Amino acid sequence: MSSATTGHEPAVKVGVIGCGNISGAYFNTNKNFNFFDIVACADLDVTRAEAKAGEFGIAKGCSVDELLADPEIAFVINLTIPQAHGPVMLRALESGKSVYNEKPFTVTRQEAQRAIEVAGRNGLRVGSAPDTFLGGGLQTCRKLIDDGEIGTPIAASAFMMGHGHEHWHPSPEFYYKVGGGPMFDMGPYYLTALVSLLGPVKRVTGATRVTFPERTISSQPLQGTKITVDVPTHIAGIMDFDSGAIATLVTSFDVWGHTMPNIEIYGTHGSLRVPDPNTFGGPVRIKRMGEDEWSEVPLTHGYQGNARGIGMADMALSMQKSRPHRANEKLAYHVLDLMHAFHDASDQDRHIAMQSTCERPAPLPAGLPDGQLDV
Repeated sequence: MSSATTGHEPAVKVGVIGCGNISGAYFNTNKNFNFFDIVACADLDVTRAEAKAGEFGIAKGCSVDELLADPEIAFVINLTIPQAHGPVMLRALESGKSVYNEKPFTVTRQEAQRAIEVAGRNGLRVGSAPDTFLGGGLQTCRKLIDDGEIGTPIAASAFMMGHGHEHWHPSPEFYYKVGGGPMFDMGPYYLTALVSLLGPVKRVTGATRVTFPERTISSQPLQGTKITVDVPTHIAGIMDFDSGAIATLVTSFDVWGHTMPNIEIYGTHGSLRVPDPNTFGGPVRIKRMGEDEWSEVPLTHGYQGNARGIGMADMALSMQKSRPHRANEKLAYHVLDLMHAFHDASDQDRHIAMQSTCERPAPLPAGLPDGQLDV
């Protein structure tokens, strides 16, 4: 048995709600760790849940009600669509189960606040994707910053720009409704990475627009269907961090092509080029003061492949070991609050002082083997 457990704690029994495309990554993660066990999966379409259970060797595919009524399940992974994240999380918490949500944490601040309050009152845990900040690439960046390799971080820039999902996704409409848009779809990856590297944000401002009020699906099976766009599709924001660093973030579904970096961080003694925060690996590049060229840095941490679900695994282990989990509710809520604040700043034509904060999640130790999250 891995030293990630003491050898005495029984595995945390986990149920998955939502058996769509992303669920496969979580079922595969189940095979990599020995301190939790996915024992059931549920979906509004019970037939789909049963099929997933058969495909991945899960003991039971069932209805949502049946899963929530199972007293052996202590932990629910909520993989429903964004609009259902809050309601399903609250139901699970009220059933006495800790919950890990896919991103975004919830659609509204109020949903998240209510869930956090219920969890705290009942002694339960709440967590949320994204967990890519725990991958080898971003953990290497965290170590470089913490070790002072670029000096004191003073600024950052981040760009997630493309032309939307209607050209490839089989059912892209929800990306253009409340809870969607480029900020709520992809912003969590970028903001979680920045907060994990630089700490919490104290003030933001932003500007937003809807460039194409109507979009036409060109992918199958809905080719030719029109989508009415209900949310901004180009958002530019500026963040002032508690540390004094200033960052620019642009997320867009309106851009046909660009050459901007995913994330760069600029310090007093060098610059750091951060890998795509929607991935777990590299490359990581650094340009130190006095050097003419960027150089690639060997990754110091594991989990460099598709380790989606590692945040959920860390939460399950933390429940056994009575330590904080890294993809926690304070981090998730701060990121949700930031995403809303960019839109609020644009709508209200002002800076927004953040009402939320969090601590940088603890880094993973370097050199951990697969299947282990603590030394």
